[in-house]
Amino acid sequence: MLSRMATQRPQTFANHARIVPLYHGLTFGLLLVNLFWWVYRVVTGLSGDALVSLLLAIALIVLYLFTRIFALTVQNRIIRLEMRLRLREVLPSPLAARISELSVRQLIALRFASDAELPALCSKVLDDRITDQTTIKKMIRDWQADYLRV
Repeated sequence: MLSRMATQRPQTFANHARIVPLYHGLTFGLLLVNLFWWVYRVVTGLSGDALVSLLLAIALIVLYLFTRIFALTVQNRIIRLEMRLRLREVLPSPLAARISELSVRQLIALRFASDAELPALCSKVLDDRITDQTTIKKMIRDWQADYLRV
C-alpha cells in the first residue's frame, strides 16, 4: 500500500476528492440501469415478479447508499479522534482548551493542514466562526495529503 501511495500524484485541494470508478461509476450505474429496467417492466406489464424485482432494485440502491454513508460516518469519527489528539499536541494551551468548540466538519477540513500552520488556522476558524469546509480547505497553505480515505 505504501509503495502505491508513493506513486500517486501529489494531493492538493483541487484533486483531494476520492472517486473510485468501479464503485461510483460502474456499480452505481448498473444499479440505476437495473432500477429503470424494472420500473419499465412494472409500467408496461404489471406482475408479481416484476413488482418484487422492482422492490429489490430499490433495496439495492438503498443498500449502496447506506454502505457509503456508514463507511463515511466511521471515517469521520476516526478523523475527529485523530484531529483532537493531534491538536492537543500542536496547539498552545489557551487554544487547546477550545478544541471542543470545533465541529466534526471543521476538524475534517483542518486535517489537511500541516502542524506548523494548525495553531493560526484553528484560531482563525474559531474566532471568525468559519464552518464551511471548502473555505477552510482553501485557507491551507501547506497541504498534507490523506491517501487513506474511504
